[in-house]
Amino acid sequence: MGPVLAGVLQLLALMAALALAYIPLGTYMARVYSADRHWRVERWIYKGIGANPDTEMRWPAYLRGVLAFSVVSVLFLYLLQRLQGVLPGSLGFSSITPAQAFNTAASFVTNTNWQSYYGEQTMGHVVQTAGLAVQNFVSAAVGMAVAVALVRGFARSRGGELGNFWSDLVRGVTRILLPGAAIAAVVLVGCGVIQNFSGIHEVGQFMGGSQQWNGGAVASQEAIKEFGTNGGGYFNANSAHPFENPTPFTNLFEIFLLLVMPFALTRTFGVMVGSVKQGYAILATMVTIWVGFVALMMWTEFAHHEGALQIAGGAMEGKEVRFGVGSSSIFAVSTTLTSTGAVDSFHSSFTGLGGGITMLGMMLGEIAPGGTGSGLYGMLIMAVIAVFIAGLMVGRTPEYLGKKIGTREIKLAACYILITPALVLIFTAASMALPTPPHSMLNSGAHGFSEVLYAFTSASNNNGSAFAGLNANTDWYNTMTGLAMLLGRFLPMVFVLALAGSLAEQQPVPMTAGTLRTEKPLFTGLLVGAILIITGLTYFPALALGPLAEGLAA
Repeated sequence: MGPVLAGVLQLLALMAALALAYIPLGTYMARVYSADRHWRVERWIYKGIGANPDTEMRWPAYLRGVLAFSVVSVLFLYLLQRLQGVLPGSLGFSSITPAQAFNTAASFVTNTNWQSYYGEQTMGHVVQTAGLAVQNFVSAAVGMAVAVALVRGFARSRGGELGNFWSDLVRGVTRILLPGAAIAAVVLVGCGVIQNFSGIHEVGQFMGGSQQWNGGAVASQEAIKEFGTNGGGYFNANSAHPFENPTPFTNLFEIFLLLVMPFALTRTFGVMVGSVKQGYAILATMVTIWVGFVALMMWTEFAHHEGALQIAGGAMEGKEVRFGVGSSSIFAVSTTLTSTGAVDSFHSSFTGLGGGITMLGMMLGEIAPGGTGSGLYGMLIMAVIAVFIAGLMVGRTPEYLGKKIGTREIKLAACYILITPALVLIFTAASMALPTPPHSMLNSGAHGFSEVLYAFTSASNNNGSAFAGLNANTDWYNTMTGLAMLLGRFLPMVFVLALAGSLAEQQPVPMTAGTLRTEKPLFTGLLVGAILIITGLTYFPALALGPLAEGLAA
């Protein structure tokens, strides 16, 4: 079997598995967020934090809950890292420096999981399990809660209430993420991923020096890292490390985990707004972009005329021989089109155009299918933009799901799509203009620029993957990427919740002959075109300086 055919068959198997999980998981999540009863353990949690889960919140109160919880999470994780040197189970590692502790706290609380450190040489068991793994659950649950709040904005009328943040947060963890991650962890352990609390072991002598490895609760963290679209690796090599991802099956299973939740949330959306066809239209948009990017990535990584690359079956440099070009391409596209950031290959080693595809996937806003929760609300914002464009074309007031898209709504949507590109381009420009930050680049020229552009694209979009050529463990990059992660996570949430509140206050308008049918293929095509054109116009000059220049010069 040739490598191209193997890659195609893996893609087909993955799509079949996702299709089987789509309806049951999506419907189950809709029931979770619509339920009117609380589990006993959930009532204990509400009592412990002093929250009333039955109080309906308008968007300012919902936002205050999101921000308050996230601020406390950042402070807790920061202090845990700063105190690591005196904590048990630290494996002898010292406390984390202030700049790196801030960066890591911001990273995991924002669901970015950007890492400027070597995981197995920096974080002990307590920080990994009580700090980072916990944030993998709750940061994903926060994104899901905000997405559900926006869905309620479309589904409800006149009241303006969006549900209860604390109830949505707790249910997301206890009823969805914990059970799903537990099942996934058992599968991973059965397939060879390690799960222990062992210390550091010397495993042999190599080239005159000793090789040491430490164990850890890797399978449990790997499961939620992918299922919650987090991405932080227990080891520096992330999902290229055999302790995290030992076989081709686990590789495909991890891709499934990072895609299944964002895709299934479109079903949740359709059920909650009372029209599963609307969910299918959003799903079709996501799938079209995802499959197109995978096909383009495979073409760029397989299609080479050089003799060495033809013998290797494609551009294998920087890719695991266990997985090959096809599987690595699927993983790279899936992790950058979601907010996962996990890697099973090094994106800096991809071809010039291949590296550009990974960047473009993040620049789209990670909406195909995007992160857990963030992908859905990002795509719904783009749907609002698309119906507004359609309304301009036919000269009538745009409507989406029975809600009018007026001046206030389109301003909020426009602010949402502008904030992340502004962060990416401003931070990249500052890093290239100042005298010291460029010294962190491993390469010069177009590829070196791509390293910096990729870093801030990843941070501002809360992705977390890296080009692997940039030394980001400096005060400048730790601080600036930390700020980019915080601003890129919470400023868009402000606009999402404000839009949700505005929509929830409206009275639905009846459908007429002139209403754009947003469940039809025509709207899916319009939405795909709007996404690609808006992204292209925003980022093309920056891409032309980096991956496009490198790819065309190759």
